[in-house]
Amino acid sequence: MRFQQSDPDVRLMLRVKEDDAVAYEELVRKYHPRLVRLMRSIGPSPDLAEDLAQETFLRVFRARHRYEPGAKFSTWLFTIAANVGRNAARRLGRRKEVNEVDAPRNQDASHAGLLAASALEASGLMPTRLAEGKERGELVRMAVQSLGERQRTALMLSRFENMSYIEIAEAMDMTTPAVKSLLSRARVNLRELLQPYIDTGVVPDEVRS
Repeated sequence: MRFQQSDPDVRLMLRVKEDDAVAYEELVRKYHPRLVRLMRSIGPSPDLAEDLAQETFLRVFRARHRYEPGAKFSTWLFTIAANVGRNAARRLGRRKEVNEVDAPRNQDASHAGLLAASALEASGLMPTRLAEGKERGELVRMAVQSLGERQRTALMLSRFENMSYIEIAEAMDMTTPAVKSLLSRARVNLRELLQPYIDTGVVPDEVRS
């Protein structure tokens, strides 16, 4: 009842539970861009982001009659999205087709810039030697992709979705202290990956590979 009263998206999902197509379309419109952005970073390949976002929405639709508002709608949705991303990585891994770093370089420029700024802020680095624009965005994108899948997911949910430690813990099926530790390691790893470029202007092998 608490989430139903405080979260309008929960109320929309309860309408979806009753087969309200208009409510479902409203949720898709609201969350589709956010899911695609998330899947570009936590999925096995940015090329699959659109497909994985659609798969997430399909799972939401299939689960509609079982839905119970035990958390914010966004937390429930991103829990499903995280599972979809992990499952996709496993499927591609079994076929030895995963290449998390060598992704297309023609991603939306605003997304790359936002990712760069967010990752640099998370790492605590001052980007005095980082080039502006696409080069910086591409470098930081590769650094983020070099993180482990769980670190990358936690970082994206924290920085882009502004989810709390508790919400991230629910979405990733972890404890709150474990999420705090995971985000701390992600920030340290980003700092270690980006520091050589800031110091020398040379892209580290760990980021290239």
